[in-house]
Amino acid sequence: MGPNVLLTVRGRQSGQPRSFPVAVLATAGRRYVIGAYGDVQWTRNLRAAGEAEIREHGSSERVTAHELTEPEAIEFFAETLPGFIARFPRAGRLFARVLFRFIAPDILTAPRAAAATRPVFELLPAAHTAAGGQSVTR
Repeated sequence: MGPNVLLTVRGRQSGQPRSFPVAVLATAGRRYVIGAYGDVQWTRNLRAAGEAEIREHGSSERVTAHELTEPEAIEFFAETLPGFIARFPRAGRLFARVLFRFIAPDILTAPRAAAATRPVFELLPAAHTAAGGQSVTR
């Protein structure tokens, strides 16, 4: 999908840092992570914490996480993700289709169903907050 990064987020119950690899989808100056396996522990932790650290190629960056609303997620699965995949070389497009066919067939074929069961977060630079500490949404 995109560059794999190590995402570290505070556990919602333990408060301890939890790390896991994720693929970041970067397009049109925006970055997203998809809970391709549904609402799992890392997505729940990210939702609760609202922020994380991403580590890639030896450098770290603090980010805030904005979970897309259902209408935003439907648009993401209907337009953003297919447009992103369409720019891959032929082998990459084939790989993405095969991958999603096995792990999450609705992601490419049923945007409404995917949005209902698979969280999508936009990652914003941590400094990208409004007065009062509220995350800026786009």
